[in-house]
Amino acid sequence: MEINGLYQLFQKYPSVTTDTRQCLPGSIFIALKGSTFNGNAFAQEALEKGCAYAIVDEAQYHSHTGKTILVENCLKTLQQLANYHRKQMHIPVIGITGTNGKTTTKELTAAVLSKRYNLLYTQGNLNNHIGVPLTLLHLNPAHEMAVIEMGASHPGDIKELAEIAEPDYGIITNVGKAHLEGFGSFENVVRTKGELYDFLRTREHSTAFVCNESPVLLKASEGLHAVRYGQKEGLYVEGRMTSCSPFLCLEWRHANESNFHPARTNLIGTYNLENALAAIAIGSYFNVPPDDINRALADYRPQNNRSQLKDTGRNQLVIDAYNANPSSMMAALQNFRHITTERKMVILGDMKELGADSQAEHQKIADYLMDCHFERTILVGSQFQATKNPFETFPDAPALIQKLKRNTPEGYWILIKGSNSMKMAQIANYL
Repeated sequence: MEINGLYQLFQKYPSVTTDTRQCLPGSIFIALKGSTFNGNAFAQEALEKGCAYAIVDEAQYHSHTGKTILVENCLKTLQQLANYHRKQMHIPVIGITGTNGKTTTKELTAAVLSKRYNLLYTQGNLNNHIGVPLTLLHLNPAHEMAVIEMGASHPGDIKELAEIAEPDYGIITNVGKAHLEGFGSFENVVRTKGELYDFLRTREHSTAFVCNESPVLLKASEGLHAVRYGQKEGLYVEGRMTSCSPFLCLEWRHANESNFHPARTNLIGTYNLENALAAIAIGSYFNVPPDDINRALADYRPQNNRSQLKDTGRNQLVIDAYNANPSSMMAALQNFRHITTERKMVILGDMKELGADSQAEHQKIADYLMDCHFERTILVGSQFQATKNPFETFPDAPALIQKLKRNTPEGYWILIKGSNSMKMAQIANYL
């Protein structure tokens, strides 16, 4: 079936699922494959659960009931359908990527833009080659804008996602050392994130929102129509932190304003200033009033173990346990170091996917920790255990939890951070 024929079917049944646990009556099931599953084997189950059609790419699962559709590649079909649908929706699409802060920036931007527009935006971390098309397929005629988050772990990932979503606007929050195992080098990280800029260059009337504090991004965005934000006077949006004890407060103004707008957030960390300014710049560009921008920033509550502050009654937990790489780890430690409180404790887990640079990057963190003189420091994981350090070390989260059960800390501010696979959230949940 050609994509336009499939699209006519989608218009009649405008709900797509790839999971038999989420089969809405009258939806279309697309059978995707993974390393441990074959969605084709679940096509019949999807139909029995109420799906109108099942799309498969293996002939043995193609029934003759008229309810299955055989295609060459289900994943490519999903992506092509999403792209075709996006082309029918003549609305601004903003693409967001970056090493650190892209999800927080996406959430803040969505909060700001939602004050004025009916907005579709990426839910959770559905930012890959499957999540992006599934998000786009939720577009409907009532939507006035879309904000699409794009993640990457290999060269070419952003190019692929940009060609599916076709953003008119784009923002790269920053570039840092992450997924080096997949990228091979920091230069490849820069090149891959820059694929969003490369796509914008192919679009007429496109715009990039660029952080003025990043020389790498300033250079990469040369030749694009750029809206710059940062801490320097004269930018499209200028802003500065006014306090961060512990929540970030700031003031900002548009280029044509003389007075600053004071704003407060529920975000922990000075590094969130750039994320907030990005959302302010995008909101200002799309004519969201300053009061609405500030209200959106104040109302947003971080979730999913990203820059969250939790009072447990025993301790104050600064939970940043969704993910970690050398740049985000250092930023979190530098911020925690400057929080004004007497008793501080850090629990850090390994940073994954750093390839050949892993040992050196973990040692840099251990060296920095020795300069911090926190009252108590605990390192979790084999990579941190292999560093030269004077701290308590544990092989994994369950081992540390067993120790904490015998000696639970009390009266501390505790920073908890590590890669998601280290299950640092288990430690946070126990505490």
